Amino acid sequence: MAGTPPQGGERMSNGELVGSYIVPVHPHTVLAADQNEGWGRLRDAFSEAAQRIKDSGADLLIIYSTTWPSIIGHQIIADPNPEWVMVDNDFHDLGSIPYSFNIDESFAHAWNEANEKRGLKSRTVAYHGFPIDVGSVVALKLLNPDNAIPAVIVSSNVYANRAETTVLAKACMDVVKSTGRKAVAITAMSLSNRMFTKPIDPKDDRIHSLKDDEWNRKILEFLSEGRLEDVGQLSRTIHRQIRVNKVVAFKPMWWLSGMNQNRNNLTGEVLAYEAIHGAGGAVVHLDPAASGAGDKEYDEDDVEYFSGERNVLDAQGDDGEIVSESTSAAPLQANGPDLWEPTESDDSVNSDAAPKPVGAYPHARRVGDLLYLSGVGPRQPGTNSIPGGPIHDADGKALNYDIKAQTHAVVENIARILEEAGGSINDVLDVTSFLVDMDRDFKGYNEVWAETLGKVGPTRTTLAIRALPTPIAVEMKVIAKAPSIE
Repeated sequence: MAGTPPQGGERMSNGELVGSYIVPVHPHTVLAADQNEGWGRLRDAFSEAAQRIKDSGADLLIIYSTTWPSIIGHQIIADPNPEWVMVDNDFHDLGSIPYSFNIDESFAHAWNEANEKRGLKSRTVAYHGFPIDVGSVVALKLLNPDNAIPAVIVSSNVYANRAETTVLAKACMDVVKSTGRKAVAITAMSLSNRMFTKPIDPKDDRIHSLKDDEWNRKILEFLSEGRLEDVGQLSRTIHRQIRVNKVVAFKPMWWLSGMNQNRNNLTGEVLAYEAIHGAGGAVVHLDPAASGAGDKEYDEDDVEYFSGERNVLDAQGDDGEIVSESTSAAPLQANGPDLWEPTESDDSVNSDAAPKPVGAYPHARRVGDLLYLSGVGPRQPGTNSIPGGPIHDADGKALNYDIKAQTHAVVENIARILEEAGGSINDVLDVTSFLVDMDRDFKGYNEVWAETLGKVGPTRTTLAIRALPTPIAVEMKVIAKAPSIE
């Protein structure tokens, strides 16, 4: 059946997508919304989204969840009434979520057939007791609390590339149109996906890193402008930037963009953006009404059938292209010296995940059992932006920067260089720190040190200096243990 055009073409214009939503996957919004103000705001945003879905007259909810991974094709829930109790693997201390969902089994089977017609491997899951994943449970419990609207849930195949994921969406829309449904597409996903690795006090929750927050906000800026396809295109640069697992990658955005005909002119609104145990969680509404940026920048083949190789063994990004560290984000500060490519030699260590040097030198050199790092500042790779802001503007006027944010960014850049060498931040032995304003910044810098490198225990010398080559407030010179070469 692969390559056979979809049937029912005379009815293809009857159905439509009346809205799309992006929602977080963690159970906190269901079980612990009162323990953190941000979690409460996400819960309120879920309620607003639920009302909008109801007002749209939707008669079908289509869930693509990153927390239901599959390997053998795409799988679709076809049990008309799955009932169970969901206990999250990581957050079982929050309690359990009983569920009983209304699944549109006929649509599930029709979607499975449409997948096969477009060349995809697909199957339905229709036995009672199959556990529903946490992302789907959270989405349906909060967006469809009375089960008034039937739903369908599809897995996220860990090997699927962009073409395959796009075709999955097109097959789904074949059925939406041929059956005359008023459907809502929902992706259950995190933005940045690096969580804290130990329990935290709810009041201490925050986005795990400044870079994660920076990219999250860039994504949300695009979505608020209706630039959904542009977000899909960002997958080329963002995988390593915000530590999204490659088996998840940007599949939910690829799928959602495919459901919306790869448009860049939707009407978008961010209803909430908060941290959930370090990860970025957002509730976003994308209305099909034309608005936003307008012209799309879509530079791939508009695939209709999937017949290619996933290339799962290639050392490339999940969309089949080499993952680049470059980014379109504008730097916060344009002044300062030119950037250089790091010098290369037999014992040099250079990382694409670290900011480029401002002269002819490497990020680090390996000498025997030691690594010697060049001075590391807070600048961000690709954007050259300065977390916490530069210390002065292009005219030399002093600015109110955040020394804690800069210090955190320095430590993260050090970690990236050491990881490139096969080591970690725990290998740091000695640090020389340079502050341009000792009186103003020592306290904040020292607090971040205690939270990060202070726990590793290297020796330290802190010096006051007049200036650094770029408009930054702190830089560190590091000596670390070199991992053994086998």
